[in-house]
Parts: sequence; structure tokens; C-alpha cells
Amino acid sequence: MNYWLMKSEPSEFGIDDLQNMPDQTEHWDGVRNYQARNMMRDQMKTGDLVFFYHSNCKEPGIVGIMEVVKEGYPDFTAFDPDDNHFDPKSDPKNPRWFMVDIKFVRKLKRTITLKELKEKTELSDLALVRRGNRLSIMPVSAEQWDFILALE
Repeated sequence: MNYWLMKSEPSEFGIDDLQNMPDQTEHWDGVRNYQARNMMRDQMKTGDLVFFYHSNCKEPGIVGIMEVVKEGYPDFTAFDPDDNHFDPKSDPKNPRWFMVDIKFVRKLKRTITLKELKEKTELSDLALVRRGNRLSIMPVSAEQWDFILALE
């Protein structure tokens, strides 16, 4: 099993939105970064666990856990000219962008803030806390996953 962290702005789509979706499941669309796309397309597998991270808000941090329930497939929002994530260069016959389906597992007992994560020397290799890393999707090692959950 692999572990991940996926960022979303709670004003756009937060942990409560996922929890309130039918079957508590939704596709994770709109990723327009090639490195993050490659992770969704090539590396994320059914059963992988994911930290749900609220970004660009008053208190950024990890707020919950999700599970990958459908592996990478073409992001149909790229083909819809009425969608905010439309990409006129993306072709359904040779898709440029991919997404996965994720399912709500649970909220954390508390938000584990970015500030707190940065203070932990044990997490110095966590991509989230490294300077200049702005990816919306990143891998988390099993050791980092266990350490973060122990902070809860």
C-alpha cells in the first residue's frame, strides 16, 4: 500500500464536502500539474490511503483520511469548455489529464497544522514541509504516515 497527501482549498472542496457526497466518494479532478498527474495516473492504487489537507485557509493542515477507490482515468473536466478546468489542448483520444476517485474514511480528531508539522524534525523529509514544494499531491512514507497519525 502507498500513502499520499492531497491538498484542497476548503472553500472549493473540503473534507465536509467529501463526507456529504453520495457514498462519501468523489473524483479528484482539476489537477493541472504533470508531476501530480503522473502520480495519479501511474502510482495511485485502489486501497492506498490519503491524508486530506486543507490549504489556502486560516489554519492549513491535515484534517482527514481518504482512500483511493478507483485508479487513474481521464479527467473529463479537461474536455468540457464550460468547466473551470477545461484544457483546449487535451484530447479525449489522447488525454493529457487524469484523476482518481477517493472515498471519505474519517476526519482526524483534530487538525494537524502545517506549523506543527514543520516543527517536527522527524518530518523534515516530508515533501509538504520542504521549501518550494507546491504540489497538490505528494507521497508520504509509511513511517511519516504513522508518525503523523500518532500526533492526533
